[in-house]
Amino acid sequence: MFSTSVTRRPPERLPLYDNDNDLKKVFNRRIVFENISFSLQSGKAFLITGPNGSGKSTLVKMMSGVLTPTSGTLNVTTDGHDALPILHSIIGLVSPYLQMYDEFSPRENLQFALSVRGMTHLDETIQSLLERLQLNGRIDDPVRTFSSGMKQRVKYAFALIHQPPILILDEPMANLDSSGIEMVKGIMDEYQKKGILVVATNDITDMNHHDQRVDLGRRT
Repeated sequence: MFSTSVTRRPPERLPLYDNDNDLKKVFNRRIVFENISFSLQSGKAFLITGPNGSGKSTLVKMMSGVLTPTSGTLNVTTDGHDALPILHSIIGLVSPYLQMYDEFSPRENLQFALSVRGMTHLDETIQSLLERLQLNGRIDDPVRTFSSGMKQRVKYAFALIHQPPILILDEPMANLDSSGIEMVKGIMDEYQKKGILVVATNDITDMNHHDQRVDLGRRT
């Protein structure tokens, strides 16, 4: 995974996703999805597919701890211990609905991301990550001046700076040019080998290799 050095880095953990009952989510009496079951551990990749409105982002939010299931239980553990209280420190999330602080620069956004996790930062570490994400020359510019593709790169930096063992990507290639797509594919390849990778997309070419897949488009 991206190599960064920060002080007070969380200890190495072996995360595990598991649900002991079939997951179901209902909004306003409408069943978004049901009968969803999976188990994920380090070195595994999970693909969530389906057309717009099928519930991909809802399942992503559930796996990120933002939403709870209507029925069923989703467990996240590290080394056998409940990880829900520390979920924010072991997950990196990239999604269309994730907002950066537009008045902050990429550097300031990453400093904030580390501070809320109780981690101090090294400027050279932040700069190295932003350069690898092809934001050279714009590291200290306000994010509000960025194109949509550049903002997507900042989202990846925000997701990766704390070296999370779980990376969750909702529409991972959104707004990226060809060089950005290749960069993201490299990130995904690393997480497929060393962490847990979750990808939600309606374009299966975004992720050709996976260990488990759920197609929400086939559910009513």
